Amino acid sequence: MPQATAVPRADVVGSLLRPDYLREARRAFRQGRLDEAALRAVEDRAVLEAIALQEGVGLDVITDGELRRQSWVVTIPLREEGAARAPLAGYEFLPAEPGWWSLWKEPDGRPAQVWTSPTRPFITQPLRVVRDLVAEEYAFLKAHARQRTKFTVPAPSWHRIFWHPEYSRAAYPTPEAFLEAVAEYLRREVIAKLIALGGDYIQLDAPNYAQWHVDPGNRAAFVAWGHDMDAELVADAEIDNATVAGFSGITCALHICRGNAPGGRWLASGGYERIAAEVFPRLTNFDRFLLEYDTARAGDFAPLRHVPAHTEVVLGLLTTKQGALEDTDAVVARVREASQYVPLERLAVSPQCGFASGEAGNPLTPQEQEAKLRRVVEVARRLWP
Repeated sequence: MPQATAVPRADVVGSLLRPDYLREARRAFRQGRLDEAALRAVEDRAVLEAIALQEGVGLDVITDGELRRQSWVVTIPLREEGAARAPLAGYEFLPAEPGWWSLWKEPDGRPAQVWTSPTRPFITQPLRVVRDLVAEEYAFLKAHARQRTKFTVPAPSWHRIFWHPEYSRAAYPTPEAFLEAVAEYLRREVIAKLIALGGDYIQLDAPNYAQWHVDPGNRAAFVAWGHDMDAELVADAEIDNATVAGFSGITCALHICRGNAPGGRWLASGGYERIAAEVFPRLTNFDRFLLEYDTARAGDFAPLRHVPAHTEVVLGLLTTKQGALEDTDAVVARVREASQYVPLERLAVSPQCGFASGEAGNPLTPQEQEAKLRRVVEVARRLWP
């Protein structure tokens, strides 16, 4: 249930653009020209700058920009070069078709080729924890931030893409058994440790709900690959909801978007109506939904009528896919439109996704990124003075 702390009206999804010097340091680390201690020092500098940026514009809650990560998918790396610093073991990169990678689109809707590798990561052994994600990422943010902080991590449901009927069955007989193992890892090794460090805001990222289920073409592709989409939708929501059950003193949020790849690429088109009645009422243990609403691809606000009565909704109304700055009056008007379905006192505003879900980042300048964050705060202060 919602916590007693003030509602963060000006929120941020997670990732920020990587400074050029950080991207170069990470290349040097992968090539063996920089050791881990030196890379850590460069990351520390970047995170301190990210903290200063977010606090400087006046956000109500901040992250470390996910600047220590190759990708927002931090638990199991999407690419082999991310394996060296992954917190989990038990997966291998094995031959496979592109699968969901083949569904990405260019900004104009044309098919995008974002995956050329002949292998993909799949779970093949029981999960093992090999790095303390919270200690390595959140502890530094908490120690240096003056503002409220939050930690972001992929939801269990997202990990369904790492289960393969041939490669994974010996370790986990069903994808749901694997997702439950991920959920237990998040409960024990992430949420509990976050609380122990004084963290009071956790965000699970679950773009799968919108990426796989709301877009008719994507849904048809998954069906053709052997997925029972109706059953998986329910199972995913129930597993994600159970992940955050029973914790107190922490705000639990779920973020759902339609894909956020370098260059402004996206993965799905379609409103939340396709999933809202099944998913939103099952997510009773979440205090907050962060939902993408920056383009017509996201549909209208009517699906918000299915949001549980205690749940806050953060409207992702400013795009991170291009630099043009949204008009304050227009964003305020959209929030008021959404308040037909969720009362204004349970609404907040944010960008629709991160600015750099992967190292390459979206096509914005740091100045445009800062302007977007300032605009989030301006809208929030006008609506909730």
